[in-house]
Amino acid sequence: MLNSYKVLIISISSPLLIGVYRDDILIEKIESNQKTSEVLLKILTELSKKYDYSEVLYTNGPGSYMAIKLTYIILRSLEILKGITFTGCNAFDLNSNKPIKAIGKLYFIKENNTIISKKIDEAVEQRFELPSMLSEVTVLNDNRPLYILPAV
Repeated sequence: MLNSYKVLIISISSPLLIGVYRDDILIEKIESNQKTSEVLLKILTELSKKYDYSEVLYTNGPGSYMAIKLTYIILRSLEILKGITFTGCNAFDLNSNKPIKAIGKLYFIKENNTIISKKIDEAVEQRFELPSMLSEVTVLNDNRPLYILPAV
């Protein structure tokens, strides 16, 4: 029986985190402090030489809009060129439902399954973690970027 490999990308904050999963269990973790635009495609290309993955999950928001856009464009290109499917996943599953930085003192928070922006005066640590199993992640029905613009 062939192994089923999937990749999970957390590009909405620094460091960029990428996990490789075999049969939905984490087997390799990659962390980079480089910009998503400079390193994501390179890492995915190297991983494709090691693993025959056919599905990618990525945090499609909320978070860094530039990183979300770049990740989406790279994954959409891989889908067209190589047939690799991709889906979005819930970013709050990967940071224990803590606030996610928006802009300035505004943070995205999840209240009653609704994402809103809220001003928080003290800086909130942005720590995301790759889960040990993909079953811990809520896969969304839509792979498009989730843009929730805070009121300015």
